[in-house]
Amino acid sequence: MRVEYREEPCKSALNPVKGMGFKWSLNPYMGCVHRCTFCYVRHFEHRSDRPSDDRYGTSIRVKTNVAEVLSRELARPSWQHEHVAIGAATDPYQPAEGRYKLTRACLEALRDASNPFSIITRGPMIVRDLEVLAEASQRASVSVTFSVPTVDEDVWRRTEPSTAHPRQRLKAVRALVDAGVNARVGMAPILPGISDRPEQLREVVRAAREAGATGIWANLLFLKPGTREHFLEHLAEDWPEQVPLYEELYERKAYLGAELMKPVRGEVSRLAREYEIGDRRPLKLAPPPEPEQLSLTV
Repeated sequence: MRVEYREEPCKSALNPVKGMGFKWSLNPYMGCVHRCTFCYVRHFEHRSDRPSDDRYGTSIRVKTNVAEVLSRELARPSWQHEHVAIGAATDPYQPAEGRYKLTRACLEALRDASNPFSIITRGPMIVRDLEVLAEASQRASVSVTFSVPTVDEDVWRRTEPSTAHPRQRLKAVRALVDAGVNARVGMAPILPGISDRPEQLREVVRAAREAGATGIWANLLFLKPGTREHFLEHLAEDWPEQVPLYEELYERKAYLGAELMKPVRGEVSRLAREYEIGDRRPLKLAPPPEPEQLSLTV
């Protein structure tokens, strides 16, 4: 797949967010080359009249000045040191990061400002930044979630064609935890009839425990316009026998009801208890803030 990289400066780095579990997001890139068939970002592309089909991910915006802009925003007297979520609309550790290092530069800015943040990624490249993450974890609340919906080889290859192998992601979890970073696993999205069998769920939870994950959570697939059409098109190619099920489950709705969601989440929670998944990192107290850091919070 040929990818175009557009180097464009940004006017702002932090994006206000409504209706989510966080108020601010940060995305050093826009667009993603992972080509996941279920990617929810396709919905936002569709809503903005941009390609949400197989063309999505062939043009990546590189926010060349994002770290400098972020540093200025974090230094504003009005900034309240609120939590920043990184990777809500693109993977911050997709291959472009190897060249541009924008995510790393943003992490350094957040570390220097002692600002709390979280990262969600499928990219094992994050281990390159272990030192920065460990230092930031000593100054503020920091967490990393690795998205590992399944470790089933066939499901992974068909639904996440350009991502790192799930086992590589789990190795990265181990490296992060060993460095003192809070690293957990997000089983999302779990696909009904494809990756939700009890033995498939167990295999992911067991692998997460072996990797030392500090926690694990799960969510089922949701299909909004843009994502819906693209996913169902690939479903018809890869699992045509599942098409009737999905047409029934997602008829006139994007989210599955509690009657389907609760049993899967409950099983993952039960398995997490069985395998005793939890935060086993040695307790490390953050050092007292420097005087200049104190001035930022007054």
